[in-house]
Amino acid sequence: MPDAASTRELETAVRQLAPASDCSCGSLAEEVSLLAERGWLRACLPQRWGGEGWGCGPAGTRDAFDALRALGRANLSLARLFEGHMNAVKLIALYGSEGTASNAAKAIEEGALLGVWGADDPAEPLDFDRRGDEVALTGAKRFASGLGLVGQAMVTVATAEGQQLLLVPANEPERCDYSAWSMGGMRATQSGRYQFSGVSVRDDALIGTPGDYLREPHFEGGIWRYCAAHLGGAEALYHAMLGQLTDRKRAEEPNQQGRIVASAIAIESARLWLLRAADEVEADGAAGHKAALSLLAREVTEDACRLVIENAERALGMAAHVEGSFVYRMMGDLRLFLCQAVPDAKRARAAETLAVMAARAEQL
Repeated sequence: MPDAASTRELETAVRQLAPASDCSCGSLAEEVSLLAERGWLRACLPQRWGGEGWGCGPAGTRDAFDALRALGRANLSLARLFEGHMNAVKLIALYGSEGTASNAAKAIEEGALLGVWGADDPAEPLDFDRRGDEVALTGAKRFASGLGLVGQAMVTVATAEGQQLLLVPANEPERCDYSAWSMGGMRATQSGRYQFSGVSVRDDALIGTPGDYLREPHFEGGIWRYCAAHLGGAEALYHAMLGQLTDRKRAEEPNQQGRIVASAIAIESARLWLLRAADEVEADGAAGHKAALSLLAREVTEDACRLVIENAERALGMAAHVEGSFVYRMMGDLRLFLCQAVPDAKRARAAETLAVMAARAEQL
């Protein structure tokens, strides 16, 4: 992990760039270049490929956790893209061939950003047809983050045997449809729809076998990564609230003290839950049921984030709603980011594991 000073320097630089990219036509190209220059994209590679193992091995878990929080504190949109890059590398490390791994590592060494695009366009679900040693794609992905920035995307295709992963080029501008993303938050993610019809790749683009993508503990278990980014956003709001209250000489008011203490406790509780989940999910030989730790940690993190958002809004009043301000942008981005990936279904999966194992969370 880069030393604390260099991490703070990168966090500050990203935070200063954030206002310019927070619009429908904004770009995170400069921020992604910073990540490449500082070695953060490369750090996600396993150590055996020359990286630091951030997010893809026990030795790199704590560093990955801290990096995601740092970016979350600065710009949640960039943290989202970085988490997708980390996830894609993890999937290659788990299921890819040595040839695929070597090519991906070389591209990342040269500054390539990877992504994971799982959401199909309902009107055109992604599909593929094997033709000799080639694979022809049809269909599109929506909610694809990093359009125009992601060089290669890990995509999923539903088959009779299960979800099949493919690592495919995603760098043709004419295939990007930014109009498909009309959200009020996370605008800088450059999300939208990517059309794959007509793309052909070699059959070594297939990663692993059908069903690998959903294997635990690395599917649901891996959500500790984006939760770490959520936590970083909550930490940033907490510090903004504390700083503004101190500047206004209101931090000693009893009601404000209650908000400060409640927020600090919530953030630290989420941090401890996430650290346990990350350490146990990423441990060598981790059992599938360990994924429930990440699901439970997600619940704690969401609750903490929503509490901090509410407390910051109550503490700062109208100042929290100044359009274009850091607090306004962070609240909007965090609220949207927390909605990711059907949280009710994740809560149900956690409950099922606890019931089947007749266990407390401590016993997982």
